[in-house]
Order: sequence, then structure tokens, then C-alpha cells
Amino acid sequence: MPLSDGYTDIAAGKVAAIVTHLEMRERPSNLDLSPSGDWRLRHVSQPNPEWYKSLYRAIGQDWLWFSRLEYTDGELVSIICHPQVEIYAFEVAGKDEGLLELDFRNDGECELSFLGVAAHCQGKGAGRWLMNRATDLAWARPIDRFWLHTCTHDHHGALGFYVRSGFVPYRRQLEIAPDPRLTGVMPRSAAPQTPIIE
Repeated sequence: MPLSDGYTDIAAGKVAAIVTHLEMRERPSNLDLSPSGDWRLRHVSQPNPEWYKSLYRAIGQDWLWFSRLEYTDGELVSIICHPQVEIYAFEVAGKDEGLLELDFRNDGECELSFLGVAAHCQGKGAGRWLMNRATDLAWARPIDRFWLHTCTHDHHGALGFYVRSGFVPYRRQLEIAPDPRLTGVMPRSAAPQTPIIE
């Protein structure tokens, strides 16, 4: 049911975000894939769900990344160990500091499911380095479309970053979900910029 113009109440105990979907229809010609110091991208062929969730939390807790934390280990493994899903760790001096997930399960396209780096890596070019490699990996396959979605819970610079990376917005949605800090999926201290309303 479409919402009317103006304000829409969000029930107590819920969080809401504006989700923007973006797509890229051809490989950019100016990808910088030059190496950079201690940064390395490591393909993780059979990711352990605890390793994945730990890294996912470390990167996304400040931004209310909670979707993958709600899955059982079995449900998560069915995604991250699927032969058409690629998981990569962004390493800094041998330590996992970022996550990249590419989903090729739909013919002719790749979804950039997750891309993020730890807070102390931000503002140093790590996100751009990782995005350039994600784009190169996606377009190395026979795809016609590379796409993703981001939301207002994400880093304030995320949407602009994706547009500068060559993605074009094409759809906007409102997402409402139980507040993961009230369901116990995330600690109450997560994402303090988004107040809890009980």
C-alpha cells in the first residue's frame, strides 16, 4: 500500500530507513588497481559463519548492519558458501579489517551485497581501493549489470561514494524493521546516532 505524502509514524520498537537502489551498466574505464602498501584482498572460499559475523559486526555495528546477524549459522552458510557468492577479506598488515561480498546468483548480474572497512581505515582511501577491486571482480564475469542498495543507516558518505564510483540511483524504498538493539541482535550501544524509541 503506497504511503501518502507527509509524515508517517514509525511504531515504537522499530527502526526505519530510506533505501536507495543503484546500478552500473558497464565497466568503468578508469579503475585504479595499483597496489597500496599493506592492503591486500583475500578470497575466502569457505567462510566460517562466526568469522563472517564477527567481521560484519566490527564493520557494521556503528551503522545498524543487522540483517546477517539475524540468520542462523545454517542459513548464513547457505548464502556465503554458495558457489556463486564470493567473499573477500580486506587485510591490513595481515589483519582482517574489511569485508566484500559479491553475489552472482542471478544470471547476467552481480549484486554488491556488502562492502565496508573498519572505522580506523576510513578516510585513508581504503574504501576506494576496495570498491575498485570489487568493480573489477564483478565485471570480470559476463554480466550486464552491477548493482547494490544502501540506506540512511549507512555511513553518511556512502550514497555519494557509490554515485562517484559510477552507480546510478534508480529506486527508493522505505524499510521498517524491529530495532535490533531491542531484539538482542545488537547491543543497545550500537549506532548511537539512531535513538532507541521503546
